[in-house]
Amino acid sequence: MRSTASYIRIIAFLFLAYLLIEITVESGEQSAFIAQPLTWLVLGMVLLFIVAIEISLEALRSILFRSLKPDAQERYILAEKAKKEKQFKWIKSIYLKLLDSKPVEKEEEIILDHNYDGIKELDNNLPPWWVYGFYATIIFGIVYLVRFHVYNDYTQAEEYETEVAEAKIAIEKYKKTAKDLVDVNTVTLLTDASDISAGKAVYTTNCVACHKADGGGGIGPNLTDEYWILGGGIKNVFRTISEGGRDGKGMVAWKQTLKPVEMAQVASYIITLGGTTPAEPKEPQGEIWTDPDAQK
Repeated sequence: MRSTASYIRIIAFLFLAYLLIEITVESGEQSAFIAQPLTWLVLGMVLLFIVAIEISLEALRSILFRSLKPDAQERYILAEKAKKEKQFKWIKSIYLKLLDSKPVEKEEEIILDHNYDGIKELDNNLPPWWVYGFYATIIFGIVYLVRFHVYNDYTQAEEYETEVAEAKIAIEKYKKTAKDLVDVNTVTLLTDASDISAGKAVYTTNCVACHKADGGGGIGPNLTDEYWILGGGIKNVFRTISEGGRDGKGMVAWKQTLKPVEMAQVASYIITLGGTTPAEPKEPQGEIWTDPDAQK
């Protein structure tokens, strides 16, 4: 596998195999090679198979070459040499044009009259690739100036607002999959049916003994009226569930037992009990609580 064509074929077939795996393997939004690590093994086997084919072809060519007569072998060698000289000739030609440098045998034409201890200076032209790049930056600068400073097509303030809006969407999306990061400062009222149902399950398991199934109150206070001992609203209810009753009295702190998301869900469920009519409501305890944010 000494020819450039062999390496090109290996890379091409390997890339096609990569695309085929990405297309055929179900991986959702992730890459197939991340969602299904075994695909790396498949790709490795494809690579070994391709390399084996190339080695076999190279061995076959070698056998055929040795079976030729000496004069035919010489003609074959000359043909391969000519082929290699023509190979990628256009790339080499473009490369030399982009450099625009004088060959060593013509450097006499561009020697300057400067001589420093035998060191002579050449007056080479600037490489065309550098000149074209410089012109491109000038054109870019003009377009940028006209677009952003003359017509105010797009400003940094707009870019900032766009980035902030995208960040907020990303944060909300992240919160849906990382609800256990919630605390008393970040908790919000959950309204999804799945969250309310999960909160009801937590309430049934842990809270019914003191507050009754309908929230009317027993050992604990009534959760359906507008009176609250430690304050109403999602944040206060979450804090009460997490930290327990005041001065160690009353309800225990559930933060050692429940996850943050479970406390947020049960707190949201308790909020839904407000205004309902329990079978045997306990007398009001605490003070009437009004949401300060609702008064603004």
